[in-house]
Amino acid sequence: MTDLTTAAAAPGLPTAPDPSGPLTARGDREGRNEGRGDREGRGDREGCEGREGRGDREGREGREWSLDELADAYAYPADLPTEGPGSAWLRANMVSTLDGAAQHDGRSQPISCAADMRIFGTLRALADVVIAGAETVRLEGYRPARAREAFAARRAAAGQGPAPAVAVVSGSLDLDFSLPLFTEPLVPTLVVTGAGAPADRIAAARRAGAEVVIAGEGTRVDPARAVRELAGRGLRRQLTEGGPRLLGQFVAAGALDELCLTLSPMLTAGDAQRIAGGPGVTVPERFALASLLEEDGFLFGRYRRGSAR
Repeated sequence: MTDLTTAAAAPGLPTAPDPSGPLTARGDREGRNEGRGDREGRGDREGCEGREGRGDREGREGREWSLDELADAYAYPADLPTEGPGSAWLRANMVSTLDGAAQHDGRSQPISCAADMRIFGTLRALADVVIAGAETVRLEGYRPARAREAFAARRAAAGQGPAPAVAVVSGSLDLDFSLPLFTEPLVPTLVVTGAGAPADRIAAARRAGAEVVIAGEGTRVDPARAVRELAGRGLRRQLTEGGPRLLGQFVAAGALDELCLTLSPMLTAGDAQRIAGGPGVTVPERFALASLLEEDGFLFGRYRRGSAR
């Protein structure tokens, strides 16, 4: 993986590590779970077939980065206050084609690749909580986040549990609480909803072992309040994986601090969703480039908002 920029333009965020060291093994790819919500274990994504041995390919100056290097490059800011305003940092991780499609045939898997998968897994391993909309959880086949030995020491040093919690945002709570996401997590799954959510669905969520987080009036979830409520539970390093409607709500609410965007060198045409949907903002908000990596034509950009909240 080639480092195309430094992060000098983004004070407070770490610079990308020097990729000049020895080759490292890919590792940590056990499992074959479908969907972008579970893609940490996939090494054979469509669009990346036949790309083994990338590190020593003829003419290639870079090589595949280790998981530790990726974790350093994507580390959360170290100076977050422990409580109050600014205590949470919400980053999004999304993938898009060259023509702006966030999905193909309703899923993100076909436009992803193995390097994207490694960054996806790294971002999850750094987070306290992974936030996803109910529709994305259903379409992408979300399962509980798993503990990963490669990040165990780093998480322990940061005072984190073995795996991030998953928080599902749903006003109606139209969710299947018999799924492993709710019955088999290492840490209890959270459901984020409004005060007016159906009482029987709230009771069903609690019976399944989920923690119910009220973050809005009626059945509507207030995105900024959701960030605050999760932070109040000690989940300050936040990662949202969308989908587009949920990300659009975070953007419209001015709640997003950072966007990690994989630009896939593919064209799909059609009418697929963009990475963020819903009502537009009155004035576009400028984000600053923090780092940019490249592998096999895929670009992995990290952008942070121009000013802190």
